[in-house]
Amino acid sequence: MLCYCTVAAIAILYVLFDVNYFIRIILTIAWGRVFQNRKKILEQTTIYGVCFTQDIDLVFKHMNNARYLRELDFARFHYYDRTGLFSAISAKGGGMVQGACTSRYRRPLPIFTPYKITTQLVYWDDKNFYLEHELISLSDNFIRAVILSKQSVTNLKVPVSEIVAKVDPTAQKPELSKELQLWLDSMTESSEKLKKKK
Repeated sequence: MLCYCTVAAIAILYVLFDVNYFIRIILTIAWGRVFQNRKKILEQTTIYGVCFTQDIDLVFKHMNNARYLRELDFARFHYYDRTGLFSAISAKGGGMVQGACTSRYRRPLPIFTPYKITTQLVYWDDKNFYLEHELISLSDNFIRAVILSKQSVTNLKVPVSEIVAKVDPTAQKPELSKELQLWLDSMTESSEKLKKKK
């Protein structure tokens, strides 16, 4: 009887929640804490994965576009934990949400292909961190996708620069790249367009 109840409970959890997502986050953070050293905030972090059957698109050949963005969640959680940024923000009562992202898919990632995702902080302002992710196939070291991610800090009473100084006093803000500036400009244009519709 206990066995049936356990199976039923697991089945219900899988129906109601994306259980694999939560398990993967826990394992990613645990792996980093056990096997990887802490990183400075401007250092690159890396996680690994394999394009599996749950990741593929309708033609059963390569990773679907939605899965790229899902994989970035694990890369971000790993980055925040390894650098100590998340705990510093949480200690001040703040949180973080994905504010925006832009993806460039350069070549499909075939099924059963192992890959890595690198994450690097490329800029910050008073309320946001900007990360660059690269999804790279291990077989040929080809950058399959490049994603810029805007991470907005919520409920924080101090500027982001104060958090940065606390976590890594030696960190110098990187120069704003042309690519990032153009993306920021496009978001400003989008905001203005939406304001005019009100």
